[in-house]
Amino acid sequence: MKKLEGKIALVTGAGQGVGQGIALAMASEGAKVAVVGRTRGKLEESCRLIEARGSEALAVPCDIKDPVSLGACVEEVASHFGGINILVNNAQEVPLGTLLQVTDEGFEAGWQSGPLATFRLMKLCHPYLKGDGCIVNLASTAAKRWDASHYGAYAAVKEPIRALTRAAACEWGPDNIRSNVILPHAKSPGLKGWIEQNPEEAAAFMASIPLRRVGECEEDIGRFVAMLCSEDARYINGQSIAVDGGQAYMG
Repeated sequence: MKKLEGKIALVTGAGQGVGQGIALAMASEGAKVAVVGRTRGKLEESCRLIEARGSEALAVPCDIKDPVSLGACVEEVASHFGGINILVNNAQEVPLGTLLQVTDEGFEAGWQSGPLATFRLMKLCHPYLKGDGCIVNLASTAAKRWDASHYGAYAAVKEPIRALTRAAACEWGPDNIRSNVILPHAKSPGLKGWIEQNPEEAAAFMASIPLRRVGECEEDIGRFVAMLCSEDARYINGQSIAVDGGQAYMG
């Protein structure tokens, strides 16, 4: 039997990159997947890939910065599939640059699409997750960098997600809802663009990863998330786990 047979997963930012990789890995383990994001065309392509693996998929266009859109999204997914067992908060806009370069608007977009959207979706899904639920939120190792130059605002809108997840693990554990965070390095479109624009920094970055490579969206990140949501990880709760080839020291 597949690890996630009979489970229903809602994955944000599933039209490409890490979100798509997670959605595909979960589908391969038998989960029905609601792929959520801004662009219908990308979502429908993810659905096609999921269905090619023999699982069911639903494309749900959604503005994660809009609470009304989030509420409608959760209601549509629960109505279509009959419930929600897994929530993966992956989608987020992130402000990049020095503190003098990042605008108020950019920082606000990072907050709205990150901690606030995560907070809202966790609460919206809570009634469905009770009894047998799993939340995986995505953060970043940016706050673990020795030199935080250029990454302060990025880290500032990612670290609150870890705090919210820890609180959910403690408060909702009695409801049999597990909540964890992953901090991944993956071959997302965003990272690909950064590598192309910053070749020297990218080379130094790659050299700092003990495994000397960036993770594959499905094979490395997605499969780990699928395992984390399965019975194999039934006692893992409240943890922040770097899925980054050994680069970050989380102690």
